[in-house]
Amino acid sequence: MSPERVRESVPTDRSPIIRFDHASFGFPGLIALNDITLSIYDGEFIGVIGPNGSGKTTLCRAVLGLLPPVEGHLHIFDCACSELRCHHRAQIGYLPQKGVVDRNFPVTVLETVMMGRYGALGLLKRPGKKDRHIAMEALAQVSMEPHKDTALGHLSGGQQQRVFIARALAQQPKVLILDEPTTGLDITMQHNVIELVQHLHDELKLTVLLITHDINMIRSRVDRLVLLKTKLYAAGPPNEVLKPEILHQVYGKELVITEKDLVIVEDYHHHH
Repeated sequence: MSPERVRESVPTDRSPIIRFDHASFGFPGLIALNDITLSIYDGEFIGVIGPNGSGKTTLCRAVLGLLPPVEGHLHIFDCACSELRCHHRAQIGYLPQKGVVDRNFPVTVLETVMMGRYGALGLLKRPGKKDRHIAMEALAQVSMEPHKDTALGHLSGGQQQRVFIARALAQQPKVLILDEPTTGLDITMQHNVIELVQHLHDELKLTVLLITHDINMIRSRVDRLVLLKTKLYAAGPPNEVLKPEILHQVYGKELVITEKDLVIVEDYHHHH
């Protein structure tokens, strides 16, 4: 199966909220994503998978409007403008790859979540009562409101992830992008975070793009998987994408398929 003949299974009753049309990203001579054609529909839960350095983070940056295509087009929402500024950006919540939070950094949980309101407000307005209410609601959605006055650095890694998800939710986004949200968490916390994301998708009807190397953890939850390795190799329901003949093209010898699970032999805890 050549990457050119990727067949997308598409929910016909919805409109595309993100549309890549023969879009390439990177720099001339160094293309991170090549000739991507892909539509993501309103309310879908999409898992983005592929080896390290396959362009997963580039895809995020593109959707966030931080990286215009060097060729082709990217349409977000119903707007064909190439300048993804203010009001679009505010509708996309983003959880970047987890950094280490300094234990002594003097910022509370609520203050962290309030930062999500700045993107929505523009920097000139001061957050008011309504913004505080929205921030508290976002904390409630991730079950962290009892910790609102706790220093962010004093929380566990999993709790911090919940707060960062709340910060993205405080923007009241239509799209939520999570870049490797489970990295560095213990296995229970990983499941908790993924379950939380699924719950938010179902409750808030968000369009979710979840980038992960942990295919087994999301395969039963996502509507579609997008498999990248500079090109788009497949986009479809997990059982269509997770076929040995497709995966071997992308992962090569690093893939071991057991009866229940896929094991990809690579160093997960790499740093970019």
